[in-house]
Amino acid sequence: MLISIEGIDGAGKNTLVSKIKEAMDQPVEVIAFPRYGESIHAQLAQKALYGKMGDLTDSAYAMATLFALDRLGAKDRLQQAKRADAVVLLDRYIASNAAYSAARLEDDAVMDWVYELEFETLGLPQADLQVYLDTAVGVASERAKARAHADASRERDRYERDGGLQERTAAAYRRLAERNWGGRWIATADADTIISAIKDLVGE
Repeated sequence: MLISIEGIDGAGKNTLVSKIKEAMDQPVEVIAFPRYGESIHAQLAQKALYGKMGDLTDSAYAMATLFALDRLGAKDRLQQAKRADAVVLLDRYIASNAAYSAARLEDDAVMDWVYELEFETLGLPQADLQVYLDTAVGVASERAKARAHADASRERDRYERDGGLQERTAAAYRRLAERNWGGRWIATADADTIISAIKDLVGE
C-alpha cells in the first residue's frame, strides 16, 4: 500500500519516516518527492526555486505541473507498489502540490485543478493513507534554518524562505485533511499516533 507523509518544510518528515520504518514488522520502501536525483522535471523545478529559471516560479501552475510530471515519471513504480505486499512510504505526494499551490494563489480552487491533473489526467494512484505531520510552523522554520546552517547543500529555497507561504501551506494542508481530499487522512504531530494508525491500516 501507499502511505504519503505530508508537511511543510522542516516539519520532521524524514525523522517520522525513519521511525515508521523501525516500528513496522514488514519491509518498508521509501520514495521521496520531488525526485531531485533522478527526474529532469524535479531538477528544473529545483533550479527555478533557486532563481535559475527566470520567472518560472512566478507561475504556481507551471511549478505544480513540473512537480506533477516528476511523479508521472514514477507512475509504474507507484502502481506496482499498490499491487505489492510491502508498505511504501511517500515522503510528500500529490497533496503537497495542492497545499503549496493553494497557499501561493490563496485560492482553494486550485486544489481541484491539481486533483484533476494528477489523479485523472495523469492517472496517478491515490495513497491508501495521507498523513499530515502537523508541526507548529515556528518549530518547522527553526529546524529548516538549522538544517541549512549545518549543511551547505541544504540551503533554503524560495518556498522555504517564505514564512507567510509556510503558514498558508500549513493551513491548506489542514483543509485538505478535513475534506479527506484524495482519500483517507490523519492529521497530528504525534509520531506514536501516526505509527499506530498505519499499523491499524496494515492490519486491515
